[in-house]
Amino acid sequence: MKHKIIYPVFIVIVLFVVSWQSPQNPVLGIFEGNGDIGSVKNKGSVVFNSSDSTYTISGSGTNMWFNTDEFHFAWKKMTGDVSIRAAIEMVGEGVDPHRKACLMIRQSLEPDAPYVDIAVHGDGLTSMQFRETKGGLTHEVKSNILAPKSALLQKKGEYISMQLASEDGDLSLAGGSLRLMFEEPFYIGLGVCSHNGDVIETIKFSNVAVNKLEDKSIPPMKVESTLEILDITSLNRSVVHQPNEHIEAPNWTPDGKTLIYNSLGLLYKIPVEGGTPELIPTGFANKINNDHGISPDGTEMVISDQTETGSSMIYSLPIEGGVPRKITPLSPSYWHGWSPDGKTLAYCAERNGNYDIYTIPFGGGEEVRLTSTEGLDDGPDYSPDGKYIYFNSTRSGTMQIWRMKPDGSEQEQITTDKYNDWFAHPSPNGKWIVYVTFNTDVKAGDHPPNKDVMLRLMNLDTKEVTVLAKIFGGQGTINVPSWSPDSQQIAFVSYTPK
Repeated sequence: MKHKIIYPVFIVIVLFVVSWQSPQNPVLGIFEGNGDIGSVKNKGSVVFNSSDSTYTISGSGTNMWFNTDEFHFAWKKMTGDVSIRAAIEMVGEGVDPHRKACLMIRQSLEPDAPYVDIAVHGDGLTSMQFRETKGGLTHEVKSNILAPKSALLQKKGEYISMQLASEDGDLSLAGGSLRLMFEEPFYIGLGVCSHNGDVIETIKFSNVAVNKLEDKSIPPMKVESTLEILDITSLNRSVVHQPNEHIEAPNWTPDGKTLIYNSLGLLYKIPVEGGTPELIPTGFANKINNDHGISPDGTEMVISDQTETGSSMIYSLPIEGGVPRKITPLSPSYWHGWSPDGKTLAYCAERNGNYDIYTIPFGGGEEVRLTSTEGLDDGPDYSPDGKYIYFNSTRSGTMQIWRMKPDGSEQEQITTDKYNDWFAHPSPNGKWIVYVTFNTDVKAGDHPPNKDVMLRLMNLDTKEVTVLAKIFGGQGTINVPSWSPDSQQIAFVSYTPK
């Protein structure tokens, strides 16, 4: 009797240990659970095929957008830095072109939970969607890659990035990173939404991997650049260009068709919808920094270049390129603003050990000093009516946004917070300024690269401030005017640590 009792117990214990050590759930593979999120009309399902490690997920749901979601989710709980990778195969023609296959990190299983995902739509549209707060609105970073064969969503600290692979199968960065905080533990997994509550859509995921990332105590300093456009109403972002080389500081041409940016000392232009960049010929000038701009009539450009003397001076050239003409005889001088009538340039310059705001006729002549306080005054840019020059100054202790009359009179402080605010650019309609904000860990007089920053928008009538995006950036993100002509979008560069 004694042996008959112990023997079954021993078997149970052995089976439990074997099951606990098994890397895959026989029903759900690497995932711990699955279920419908939100008020889904038709119940979804997950079929795991252990022979080829594929997941066939069927889901319904009206959408994953606005402030609530409906979809089917296969998930596991995790902490720390993680990634999820999968190849995606749409099954059948589909009823709605916006059916979605998702790789997701989600705070909870509630339908209005904060989340981030890579959503591959039935028509090929691919974006990194995210909801920052519980019950908040969903926004997106739209990739310029359509219908990827596979995708990888990665969380490193607070930064989330998207990698996509097209026909060649190699994953590469496909969208600017965003900053989003998740409390631990969180959910990571795969989701399917039919985008039509009356139907069920099926999507097959293969080569699925969920990995815990190596903890690195030294932050990476190498970054990848993403040229983006952000809509100030929806806060949605779209990718224009992701080159291998480092890029900075986009300008938007007055006709609304082209973006101009600097890279490795040269200037390039690219259509706003993306495409192949084209080098702008700049003659001898091959050490152009990120302080360049376009005339109000769109026919001329100014650059800040240090080829001749090793110290930055301001030059002009035709918008299509040409031989630069020197405007500022003294250096260093860094261009930032062009008066609406096209006659005057505003810039930051160091003279006798102090950085101040100066103006000079576009045609050349004597420079005029507008500021004279101790500390750094930088980033001057004209309001569209020509009544003010906005600039940033450390005179209050932290870097804040100020403005003054074009002759330097009536200097007044515009922002008053604990952060360090740089490079205010008034919108063409005169309603807003957009600027980049550094955290308190950055010295007031510095605007370094590779930092946690915010792009912020101020309503000039109400002084209400809106956070447009939380990104990894700083120097090179938005140094120069980059508004669309209709005042609805801004162009900027974000950076993603490698």
